[in-house]
Formats: sequence, structure tokens, C-alpha cells
Amino acid sequence: MREKLYEIIFEADTRSGKFFDLLLIFLIFASIIIVLLESVPGNSQETTALLQGAEWVITILFTIEYFLRIWVVQKPSAYIFSFYGVIDFLAILPSYVGLLLAGTHMLIIFRSLRLLRVFRVLKLTRYVQESSKLWLALRASRKKISVFLFFILIMVTILGTIMYIIENPYNPGFSSIPRSIYWAIVTLTTVGYGDIAPVTVVGQFLASMIMIMGYSIIAVPTGIVTSEIAKNKTSTSENTQVCPRCLKDDHQDGAVYCSRCGERLN
Repeated sequence: MREKLYEIIFEADTRSGKFFDLLLIFLIFASIIIVLLESVPGNSQETTALLQGAEWVITILFTIEYFLRIWVVQKPSAYIFSFYGVIDFLAILPSYVGLLLAGTHMLIIFRSLRLLRVFRVLKLTRYVQESSKLWLALRASRKKISVFLFFILIMVTILGTIMYIIENPYNPGFSSIPRSIYWAIVTLTTVGYGDIAPVTVVGQFLASMIMIMGYSIIAVPTGIVTSEIAKNKTSTSENTQVCPRCLKDDHQDGAVYCSRCGERLN
């Protein structure tokens, strides 16, 4: 029974596994919609009671799913402390915390933990097949992106300082170097709030150069990640098998043993 449940819960190569995944996706979307509707002011008591009842039904189903996942894996701690294990736990925790702390006036702030139910939307990443390819590309390009972000921090610090020197005597908006750096970040990323604007000719010229520079800079991390996706395009697998011991996924088609721990796959 454990092996059969494992195949249904963790894999999607069978009809029952696909049905289980589709059912979970439906429940996730339903729970997110309920959270959104609960925040709408002016709900009647009947509507509030209906939403709360539906939320508890979904919470109980997710709780059963969470403990079933712990039961069917060979090493429960591998799932509990994994990324998806933590997300699954956060998806059910707020409802029970809100129940235990209800009516406690001094701890009313903890009611906000119920909003963490929106973490359920992250459960969807488990069922998006291409997410593994994107995750591998991000991991492979993390060093390049880190260097790029470090370079950007240096650039906005220099540009903000220069802008402070130019604009401070004439413009109260550039009242300090940190505020000028904030302006440089907003301008370089092409956000452009408009709360601070240069008034001198030199400052406006420099701002124009930063705006143009921003378009080319935004394309850099996109190109880095895209190149890594292209490299891994032929090496990634469409297989949905998950190791029952270490929970590694993305095994090659036809694999019999886990490439990480050597455990036999279902």
C-alpha cells in the first residue's frame, strides 16, 4: 500500500497519479480564491461562514496529504525539511495557529499568520514540469548573477554620489547620498517613481544616460539565465520519478536507481 500511495502522491506517470495532481491543483486554486474573498470587506455572515467552512475542508485535506507524504517516504526527515515539505507545512500551519490563538486579545497579531495560506500557491511549482529546468538554470547561473548584482550595487553607489554632488546645492530632493542612491536605483531599473527629479542641466544629462543604460542592464540577467536553459535543454528529462529515499526528481528515462543515493526507483 505504501508503494502504491507513493507512486500516486509523488509521481504522475499513472492515471491515478495524474488525477491526484490535478485534484491538488484544483484545491490549491480554490484555497487561494477563498483567502482573497475573505479579505473583501462587507461579506455577510453567511458568506463568511461558507468561506470558513470551505477553508477548513481544504485544510483538512491538505493535512491528510502532508502526513501521507511523511508516511510513504522511506526517510520522513528528507521530506519534512525539504523545500516542498516546508511549503506544505506552512500551507496548513496558519489555520491551526489561528484556531489555537482565537480570542487571545494580546496575541491578536498572530492572526496575520493565517495570511501565510497563500504559500499554497508555491505548491503549484511541484506540478509545473518546466520548473525543474528553470531551477537548474538559476542554480547554474547564480555566480554570474551574483557578480552582476555586485557590479550594479557599485554602480548605483557611484552614480548616486555623483548626483548628490551635482544636485544637492540646488535640489532639496537630493538631501543625502543614501537618498541619491535610492534615486539611482529607481532610475537605473527604469521604474521612475518621479518623487525625485534633477533640475540642473548636468544632472538631467546624467539621468538620461542612466535611463538609457538601464535598458541594456535589465537584459543581462535574462541573457545569462536563457543561455543556461539552452545548455540544459537536451540534458533534462521529462521523467516524473522521485526517489523514495532522498526525494530527488528529474531522473533520466529508463533509470532504475537514483543518481544521488542509489536507491531503487519505483
